[in-house]
Amino acid sequence: MRNRILFGIALMLFCSASIRAEVTLPAVIADSMVLQQKSEVALWGWAKGGTRIIVTPSWDHHPYTTVAAGDGSWRVRVATPAAGGPYTISFDDGKKKVLREILIGEVWICSGQSNMEMPVKGFGNQPVLHSTDLLMDSRNPQIRLFRLERAMSRKPETECKATGWQPAGVMSVRDFSAVGYQYAKILQEKLKVPVGMIMTTWGGTVVEAWMNQHSLGAFPEIKVLGEADTAKINKNEPTVLYNAMVQPLVGFGIRGVIWYQGEQNRPNAAIYDRLLAAMVKEWREEWKCGEWPFYYVQIAPYAYNDKLGPAAPLREAQQRALALIPRSGMVVSMDVGDEHSIHPANKTVIPQRLACWALADTYGWAGLPHASPVYQRMRVSGDTVIVGFDNVPNGLTTFGRPIAGFEIAGEDRRFFPAKARIVSRGVQLLTDSVKAPVAVRYAFKDWIMADLFNTEGLPVAPFRTDSW
Repeated sequence: MRNRILFGIALMLFCSASIRAEVTLPAVIADSMVLQQKSEVALWGWAKGGTRIIVTPSWDHHPYTTVAAGDGSWRVRVATPAAGGPYTISFDDGKKKVLREILIGEVWICSGQSNMEMPVKGFGNQPVLHSTDLLMDSRNPQIRLFRLERAMSRKPETECKATGWQPAGVMSVRDFSAVGYQYAKILQEKLKVPVGMIMTTWGGTVVEAWMNQHSLGAFPEIKVLGEADTAKINKNEPTVLYNAMVQPLVGFGIRGVIWYQGEQNRPNAAIYDRLLAAMVKEWREEWKCGEWPFYYVQIAPYAYNDKLGPAAPLREAQQRALALIPRSGMVVSMDVGDEHSIHPANKTVIPQRLACWALADTYGWAGLPHASPVYQRMRVSGDTVIVGFDNVPNGLTTFGRPIAGFEIAGEDRRFFPAKARIVSRGVQLLTDSVKAPVAVRYAFKDWIMADLFNTEGLPVAPFRTDSW
C-alpha cells in the first residue's frame, strides 16, 4: 500500500513537471544567434507569472536569476566575453530550454526602404551586379543573418515574424539585403570575428512609419492613429513599422545601425533631417545600450519623374542630419546611380563605404578614409569663384574626366553651367554667362553622375550655397 502511495505521488510530480510550459523566447533570441561581444546584452521572454527563471550561458556558467512578472514577461542582462563560440545558453523555469550554436561577435541592424531591402538575387528584372559571384563566395558560418518579414501594427508588438538566425550560405544570402550582407561580409573578413546582421526593411516607406509615437511628439503636423482606429492600415502610416518591425528587437544587443531610406520623404524634405534625428534618438533611448553609431546613405541619383518632388532637397536634408545626430556618418552615392532605375545594380560600393565608416569611426582604424568631401566655403573674385571643401586631405581628382556638375548664378538667380578646374584643395569656377556670381550649386539635381572626388575616391557631396 505504501509503495502504491509513493508511486502515485511520484507520478503526480512527474506529470506536474511535464506539463509545465518551458520558457518562451522571442524569435530574435534563438539557436545560431550572434550576441554582441564584451557587453551586457538583454535576454528576455515569457513564463508563468511568478516563476523563477535561471539563465546560464556556457562561456562562464554564471547563473542569472529573475522572476517572471504577473503578465509572464521577464528580462535579464548577461555579460558577454570577447568574440568566440559556439556556446550554449540554458533557460530554466523548472523545465530547461537550451539554445545552441551561439556565437559572440559584432551585431548590426540594417534598415530602410527598397535600396536596403533589395536582395542579393535582385528584384524582378532588376539585377544586382555580380550576384552570382556573391552567392558562390557566400558560405561562411561566422556570418549569421536574421531577416524580419514585412509587418504592420498600430500597437507595439512583442514578437515578429522572421526567418530565424541562419549561417551565411547560398539560400540565406540570396534573399538577404545585398547592402546589409556585403557590409557584414566586409566586417567579418576585416575584424576576424563573428558578425550578426538583422534585416528589417520595407520598400517605398517613409521615415515616420519607422518612428514610435513618442519620437513623433515634436511634430504635431503628423497624425498618429490610435490602436482602435478602424481606418485601413498602410505601410506609410506613422509608427506602424516601428511597432511591428523594430519594437520586437528593442534591447537586443547591437553595435550599431546602417540605414538607407529617404526617397519616399521627398514631399517633406524640409523636416526630414529633424525626423531622422528624432528617430535615431528614440531608438537609442529605447535600446538602452549606449549611443551606438548610425551610418546612412544619401538617396541614389535617378530621374525621379513622379509627383513626390525633387531629390536634391532631400539629399540636402540628409547632409544637415549629420550635425543633428551624434555618432553618425553619411555615405554619398552620387557616382553609383542609374538614370532609369531607382535601384542601382551596383550594390557593392555602398556597403564598402559604410564599412569604411564603421572600421574608421567605430573600430578605430586610424587613417582609413571614410568621409566624403563636403562644401566648406566660397570666395568670389570678380567673375571667378573658388569653392573649398572639408575632407580633402590629399586634394581632389576627377580620375581623368571633365568636371560637369557645377553651376553659377548671379543676382537674377539664373544658373548656368560653369567651367571648373581643380586648384589646390578646391575648385575654380567661371562662366561667360555670369559676370558677378553670388551662388554655386554642385550636383544639385535628381539625376547626375558625380565627377569630382577626393583622391581617396569618395565623391563630393552635392550642395548649394543659396536658399532659393
